[in-house]
Amino acid sequence: MKKGKAFLVGAGPGDVQLITVKGMEAIKKAEVILYDRLANPKLLEFAPDECELIYCGKLPDRHVLRQEMINDLLVARVLEGKTVVRLKGGDPGVFGRVGEEAEALAEQGLSYEIVPGITSGIAAPLYAGIPVTHREFGESFAVVTAHDKSADGQPKLDWQGLAAGVDTIAFYMGISNLPFICSNLIMHGKPAETPVILIQWGTFSRQKTLEGTLADIAEKARAENFTNPAITLVGDIVSLRGKLNWFEKKPLFGKQILLARTGTALSRLAKELTEQGADVIEFPKWKKIRVSADMQVIHSISEFERILFTSPESVDDFFGTLFNEGVDIRKVKADLFGISVKSIRALNGKGLFAELKERMPRSGKLLIVGDSECEVFYEDAEKFLTSKMVVDEQYTAIFNRMMEEASINTVILPSSRAAKKLVSEGLLKERVPQQLLKTAEVVCMGERTAWIADSLGIHVDTVVKAPANEAVIEHLAKKEQELLA
Repeated sequence: MKKGKAFLVGAGPGDVQLITVKGMEAIKKAEVILYDRLANPKLLEFAPDECELIYCGKLPDRHVLRQEMINDLLVARVLEGKTVVRLKGGDPGVFGRVGEEAEALAEQGLSYEIVPGITSGIAAPLYAGIPVTHREFGESFAVVTAHDKSADGQPKLDWQGLAAGVDTIAFYMGISNLPFICSNLIMHGKPAETPVILIQWGTFSRQKTLEGTLADIAEKARAENFTNPAITLVGDIVSLRGKLNWFEKKPLFGKQILLARTGTALSRLAKELTEQGADVIEFPKWKKIRVSADMQVIHSISEFERILFTSPESVDDFFGTLFNEGVDIRKVKADLFGISVKSIRALNGKGLFAELKERMPRSGKLLIVGDSECEVFYEDAEKFLTSKMVVDEQYTAIFNRMMEEASINTVILPSSRAAKKLVSEGLLKERVPQQLLKTAEVVCMGERTAWIADSLGIHVDTVVKAPANEAVIEHLAKKEQELLA
C-alpha cells in the first residue's frame, strides 16, 4: 500500500502569487486538500481535477470543523495512503495551530512536511505601503494575537513590555477588541497620539484601510463598521504610508471582476487584470471528462481529406487513441489544420505539418477533433469527441463563498460563447445572481459578443470594440480614473 504524506502549507496572505514555489508544488500533486477560510480559494484551481477538497474554515460566528476533528481527518486521510495538503492562510506557524496538527501526525508516526508562508502581519502592511521595520522609525517588531480562549476573548499580554519595549506591533484579528487594546497600550505608557492603521483583506484588491491614533481608532472603526479579517498595526512607522503606498495606486485597484470562462485553464486576461491590481473571479470552473472513442471514425480515418484540431489536447488524445487501437498513423491521408497556433505546434511536435483553420479549403471530407465544444464548428462535418466539458460542481460552494466575500463591480464577457455559458451555467442555475448584472458594469469584448449578450437579455454597459486584453484593461483603468477624479 502506498504511504501517505501530509504537507502543512502556508497559503500566504491572499494574493495568490505570494504562495511559495514549494507550497504550489504541494497543491499541484495533492489528492486531498483541507483548506481554511483565509486561504485564497483561487489556489484550489491549481489542484488536480480528482483532488478531494474539504473546507475546514472558521467563521467569526461558528466553527465548521473543530480543531480536534481537523486533526483526526488529517491523520485518517494520510493513513489511507493519500498525499494530503493542509492549506492555511498566511504562515502555518503564526497563530495557525500547525504545532497541534504536526503533533497529531507525529504521534501516529506519519510523514509530513511544514511549508512556511508569508504572514499577513508583514504582508498586509507592505501592501499598504508600510514596512514593519525602518532604521528611523522602528527596529523592533512583534506579532500578537488580539483574542484568546478566555470567556471575554481578551488576551492576557505583557502590556508593559509591548508598550515600552516594541516599536511596531501587529495585532491579528483585533477589531472587536480594539478599545481594550488601545486603552491597555495607553495605560502602560504608549502615547495616545501613536499612529494606528487597520488593514482589512490585505493584499486583495478589496483591501481597505482606516488610519487613526490609539486615542481615536476604536471610535473610527465603530463608525465605519470596520470588521475582520484585519491587521491592526501600531507604531510611528505607520507615517511612512504617505510616501510608500504603492499597491493602492495600481490602475485597477478596487476592481472586483467576474470573468466568464469557457476553458479549463486560468485565462491570460485574468492574469493581466490581476497584475494591474484587480481581484478576478473566473466562472465557471470547467473540467474535462473522457468519452469513449468513436471506433467507426477511427477505422474509416483514411477517408477524410481534412482534419481540424480544436485544441493542443485534442492532438494528443486523437493520436493516442490511434496508437491504442493499433491503427497505423500512415492511414491518415488528410491535410491537417489547427484552430490556433498552439494546436499547430502540438501537431508539429509529432512531426506533422499543419496550417491554421483560416487556410483550410472548403472542399473535401472534413473531420473535427476536440472536446464537446467542437460541436459549434461546421454542422455538416463529422466530429470525433475526445472529451466533454462539464462544470466542476466541487467548486460551486467555493465560488459561492468567494462571491459572498467580494463586492463584484464589473462583469467581463470575453466572447459570445462566454456570454452563453454565463447564462446557461450561471444565471439559469442560480449560481450567479440576476441582480449582479444590474448593479455591476457589464463589459463585452467585441460587437458580436455584445449582440449575443443582448439577445440573451443581458444589459450591456460597455462594448470594447477591439476584442483585445489591452483594450479592456485600458477601458477599466480609464473608468477608475474618472471615478477617482
